[in-house]
Amino acid sequence: MTSTLKPTLGTLHLWGIAVGLVISGEYFGWSYGWGVAGTLGFLITTALIATMYTCFIFSFTELTTAIPHAGGPFAYSRRAFGETGGLIAGMATLIEFVFAPPAIAMAIGAYLNVQFPALNPKTAAVGAYLLFMTLNILGVKLAAMFELVVTVLAVAELLVFMGVVSPGFSLANFVANGWAGSDSFGLPALSGIFAAIPFAIWFFLAIEGAAMAAEEAKDPKRTIPKAYITGIITLVVLAIGVMLLAGGAGDWRTLSDINDPLPQAMKMIVGENSRWMHMLVWIGLFGLIASFHGIILGYSRQFFALARAGYLPQSLAKLSRFHTPHRAILVGGVIGIAAIFSDGWINLQGMSLTAAMITMAVFGAIVMYMMSMLSLFKLRRSAPGLARSFRAPGYPVVPGIALLLALVCLIAMLWFNPLIGALFVTMMAAGYLYFLVTKSQRDSAPQDGMLSGRG
Repeated sequence: MTSTLKPTLGTLHLWGIAVGLVISGEYFGWSYGWGVAGTLGFLITTALIATMYTCFIFSFTELTTAIPHAGGPFAYSRRAFGETGGLIAGMATLIEFVFAPPAIAMAIGAYLNVQFPALNPKTAAVGAYLLFMTLNILGVKLAAMFELVVTVLAVAELLVFMGVVSPGFSLANFVANGWAGSDSFGLPALSGIFAAIPFAIWFFLAIEGAAMAAEEAKDPKRTIPKAYITGIITLVVLAIGVMLLAGGAGDWRTLSDINDPLPQAMKMIVGENSRWMHMLVWIGLFGLIASFHGIILGYSRQFFALARAGYLPQSLAKLSRFHTPHRAILVGGVIGIAAIFSDGWINLQGMSLTAAMITMAVFGAIVMYMMSMLSLFKLRRSAPGLARSFRAPGYPVVPGIALLLALVCLIAMLWFNPLIGALFVTMMAAGYLYFLVTKSQRDSAPQDGMLSGRG
């Protein structure tokens, strides 16, 4: 059938996808949080977000193994709450996965511009889109193997960074001016702690995207839990290590508003002409490439799943001769490239384009996390017979913590980012209007037992 994906991925492939989707968040983006919260304030924000993600992943894994569907959160919410629930989760996930890649592509362009000053970062970003869309179209196993290789290299490079910088680490550097905009007690920094939420989420954003490869996983009930649990442990350790060591390398304030904080932090320790420095700039690209490439895989599967179910034009569910959703890959790329060139006419809350794209992606993620946890609670009651090879530990407390912290994040995001929040709501509303006028399209879509409860 032209709308069925082939299971070809093992545990290591899935770990590579889960970690690779996120790994760029260790290289850039998070340091914007220092600018609004300071190092100490942002450390608190990161601890809260790491707690939310750990609880979320241990709970989300139950859904992924019980309903191994390319739609991921869309499938779980539709099974739990019907078509409207599926729409909310599906649209939120799509916004997350479509707006994260432009931010990463711009960071790739910034890294290349350091080595090749004549190269326009936007030109490099577009080139990255064309290259990695092509790789994704050529086959999921090839794409997943590439993802695994660059993820391993990216993790290794972060360990090298920590090893090289650690001898020069100074706790005094890390804590100096650690509470942004506060008095000596740090009390007024409470607002900064909440304002920094999007940038702490960027450390972990998109790990859930491995769920969208579930239909292509061999024995998903066994391989997915292993991939998710080892993945979140990997990411938490790397996030804390990178943040602490970069902040203790020198004056962290010079790193708080740039797209390449790690090379600049290393420069403080080893100097500009060190071989370590040049290696980090080059191999650091692997972290950005791993996430960029992996998120293209993720958004294409979300487009594919929504189109197959009739929520989007069914032409997006067509597969290429390589058995990949090539049209979905191309549509997401067109939107992302348009976003890269939008900074000339759009200015949201005085943010850089990168920060604005990160914030928009985080809005989608938070809504999707909430819908997923609500689906977990609902399906425990409405589908007690659903085969659950992995059950959320500490239920209902652990998923409850994830849901509560996600709600806190959403409220804080809306408070500190009203314009981007309004744009996010507008996109969701536009999706709902399309949903209302395309009922016949959904009625004529192929029946899916996983979504209806018959599978």
